[in-house]
Amino acid sequence: MGLDAALAEQSRAPDEINARARAIGLLSEAGVPFVVGGAYAYAAHTGIYRDTKDLDLFPRKRDAGKALEILELDGWRTERTDDVWLYKAFCGEYFVDFIFSSGNGVAVVDDEWFEHAKKTMIFGHECLVAPAEEIIWSKCFVNERERYDGADVNHLLLKMGRQMNWERLMRRFDRYWEVLLSHVMMFRYAYPCERDCVPDWVMVELMSRTLDTVREGNWEEKICRGNIISRVNYHVDISHWGYRNGRAWDENQRHQGGKSGARPELEDTAGSGR
Repeated sequence: MGLDAALAEQSRAPDEINARARAIGLLSEAGVPFVVGGAYAYAAHTGIYRDTKDLDLFPRKRDAGKALEILELDGWRTERTDDVWLYKAFCGEYFVDFIFSSGNGVAVVDDEWFEHAKKTMIFGHECLVAPAEEIIWSKCFVNERERYDGADVNHLLLKMGRQMNWERLMRRFDRYWEVLLSHVMMFRYAYPCERDCVPDWVMVELMSRTLDTVREGNWEEKICRGNIISRVNYHVDISHWGYRNGRAWDENQRHQGGKSGARPELEDTAGSGR
C-alpha cells in the first residue's frame, strides 16, 4: 500500500495485468455498462494505491449476465457465484468480480452509480469510476472478523467528505442510518482535526434520530440485525439464542416499502441547502 501507482501492481504478473486490461477492453467494445470499483476506484478517490488480487467491476444486475457471455466467448470460465450480489469470470488463475450489490442485498448498483461516476483512464481505456458516496454505502456494511472496511470509509471521508453529496448519501442509508452514524463517529475519533469533513447538519440529524431511539426504548420484538452488517458473526444469535433473523426481516420490509429506522421527511428536505 502506498501513494505510488506503479508500486501497486509490481507484485502482479504481467499476464494478470493483461487479463484485467483485456476484460475491460472486451466489455467496453461490446457496450456492456459498468463502473470500476475496488482498489482502482479507492485509489482514484483517495490517492492510496494497494496491491489487489482481482478487478472489481460494478454492472447493474441486468447487465452482469451479458458481461459473462462476452468473456465466455473469449474463453473465460464464468460462474454465477451468488445471485444476490456476485458473478465471477476466470482467465486461467486470474479473475474479475462482477458485483451488482453489497453482499447483504442493500447497496444495489442502480442508475445513480453511473450518473455520478467520474471518468478516468484504466489500462488505456476511459472508464467510469464508482462514486465515493456509493463506495461508502457499500463498504459500511463490511464488518467481518477477517475484513473490516472502516479504515477505507475513513479515508474516503477524509479525501472526499467536503465535496460529497451528503443528501444522497443520507438517502442511501435511509433505514440503515445507525450504520452510517457508527462510521462517522469512528471518523471523528480518528481525525478530530478534520471533523468538518462531515457536515454539521448530518451530525445533528443523526444525533437527533439517536435521541429519538433513546426515548423510544427497546423494540418489543426480539430481533438481531447484526447479520445485515456481518455474514457470519451473528449466526449464534439467530440459531441458538432465539433472535429473529434481522436480514430476512429487513428484506421483507424493503420489498414492502417499509421505512422502519428512517424519517420519511428526509426526502423532502434533501437538497435544501443546509
